[in-house]
Amino acid sequence: MNISELAQTLDLEVDEYRELFDLFVETGGSDLAALESAIKQEDAEKIAAAAHSLKGASGNLGFMELHGMAEEIVEKARSNRLEGIFESFDAMKKAFETVVQEVYSG
Repeated sequence: MNISELAQTLDLEVDEYRELFDLFVETGGSDLAALESAIKQEDAEKIAAAAHSLKGASGNLGFMELHGMAEEIVEKARSNRLEGIFESFDAMKKAFETVVQEVYSG
């Protein structure tokens, strides 16, 4: 992943994008922990809230695959369809980790 291209897409300087990305990593990690906890509690409202936060942040930074995965979890939670939601979470967590690794190594 090319951080210069990501920054340019959002009309930001690279250092501004890095700062936002670092915040994304920090808050995203907290959101993932909250999401996992909510899933274990089968609390659809908390699931939707945590996934919504990740959806917005990932979309704002241009990570559309991650955005779509979070959106799917939000929709499932809001319609109280929790079957298979842990698998969706697991896939999203792996996607988040991949994005982090690719941006920091790129």
